Amino acid sequence: MGGSNLTDTFSYGLTGPVARGAGVKKDIRFSKSESYAHYWFLSINGYLGKRGDSYDRFLIRLREMYEALNIVFQVLSNLTGASTVVGPEKTNSNFFHLFSSLYAERFNKLNHNTKYTSMESLINHFKHYSEGIRVPKGFAYKAIEAPKGEFGTSIVSDGTSKPYRCKIRTPAYHHMQVMSRMVQGHYFADLVTVLGSLDIVFGDVDR
Repeated sequence: MGGSNLTDTFSYGLTGPVARGAGVKKDIRFSKSESYAHYWFLSINGYLGKRGDSYDRFLIRLREMYEALNIVFQVLSNLTGASTVVGPEKTNSNFFHLFSSLYAERFNKLNHNTKYTSMESLINHFKHYSEGIRVPKGFAYKAIEAPKGEFGTSIVSDGTSKPYRCKIRTPAYHHMQVMSRMVQGHYFADLVTVLGSLDIVFGDVDR
């Protein structure tokens, strides 16, 4: 019920469990070029369907719930080496060091321990937070693997601290369009199952 083939998957820009239900191996968490949050340090599994119907999407979502627990347990096992933070001193495990090394350069200018003893330093601090960071001119797109599919943001910068154009890509907008293809040959009551298997948020579609 509510099946989608490979042609529809690519034509309508389907992602997440909807695309994997049709047998498309696409998961941003497994792509090292687009990886985030150190997923490539974890041992996680991906699941694919064969028919691309509502039952395949249901099974994939169910298995990914168990996989989410697997991810939580792996992260917690890496946190066991971290000591409890008491007072001003912090002792982080190697797991936290991986994250701190990535963002250390970004936050060097924002030292929270700085004592503002002069008016000039206070003004510089105020201007930094009020004016923001000037982003170089160009186009950038970044996406994550959300539970419903690919959630991305594209920004066009004109060299100022405010984006010239910002567009948010939500999976629900694309999945809503393919419903007319999925329900062909089915009964009206089947819409409930198809819509539920797509997991659409109407706020994403109506925005």
